[in-house]
Amino acid sequence: MRADVQRVTVLGAGSWGTAFAKVLGDAGRDVTVWARREEVAEDIRERHANSAYLPGVVLPENITATSDATEALDGAEAVVLAVPSQSLRANLTSWRALLPPDAILVSLAKGVELGTLKRMSEVIGEIVGIDPGEVVVVTGPNLAKEIAAGQPSASVLACADHERAVAIQRACANSYFRPYTNTDVVGCELGGACKNVIALSTGMAAGLGLGTNTMATLITRGLAEMARLGAKLGADPLTFAGLAGVGDLVATCSSPLSRNRTFGERLGRGETLEQAQAAAGGQVAEGVMSCSSIRALALSLGVDMPITDAMHRVCHEGVDPRQAGAELLGRSQKHEWS
Repeated sequence: MRADVQRVTVLGAGSWGTAFAKVLGDAGRDVTVWARREEVAEDIRERHANSAYLPGVVLPENITATSDATEALDGAEAVVLAVPSQSLRANLTSWRALLPPDAILVSLAKGVELGTLKRMSEVIGEIVGIDPGEVVVVTGPNLAKEIAAGQPSASVLACADHERAVAIQRACANSYFRPYTNTDVVGCELGGACKNVIALSTGMAAGLGLGTNTMATLITRGLAEMARLGAKLGADPLTFAGLAGVGDLVATCSSPLSRNRTFGERLGRGETLEQAQAAAGGQVAEGVMSCSSIRALALSLGVDMPITDAMHRVCHEGVDPRQAGAELLGRSQKHEWS
């Protein structure tokens, strides 16, 4: 493992993958982006732009791109996995033999895998055959368009191996992007996954015409759900008070740039899951799938997560958002921290 990572490959050319590539490029690293579609790779390579995902953003000249995974991974000292959580396993399986043996693996995906109920670092560890504690997880308030525009932002790099986190911290720190390290991978990954589900709920509330009190209630009670699940799995409670918890939760639940919030807003206005997906260009928000996997994980551990359960029922059982809201308010009375 190199402490002075210079050559970085980003596997995935969506909005967040491209924004993080720009962060690395602006930090002086040599970056190669792998794009599934050659026209996207050509746009990045020839015009220093990704018009499909980050229109109007100029990418640094030290970023190049290819649609050939073998070419992209050749000589990489760090490999950033920037694909959706539910497709990570399939993609990584196809890339496994191409990964440089000493490269630091970095995960941008936020979710819990359906079926296995594994966190993303666990999926990576299983597929690649390494200790999940060697994977660096990037999380926090990561709205891609704001970061790509150079607006000040901070994130968390979580890894049980602190030296690996520090190596990536040095590789991506720049004038507008401030990364912090954390060894609580469980807490950071759960925060990143759960906040997408809570953002669906705040979006639905907005779609129903509800106001700030409702939003604040959903955010804080959502935080309570995250913390309960984290405590059961051994996470540090302080993690949920930081960037990976409150920080990511507030950004994703509040911003119109959040895909999960805007997707939920469409559902709240009465659109079907299919209509909301079509309006999002065929993309499903991560929280739509994660609400089911996180719910299953919580049930397996005996953890009460009523907002997550409500989002699963709205998205996958056809329950009306108004009914789901009424049922949440009608639950039995309890102490706030019980």
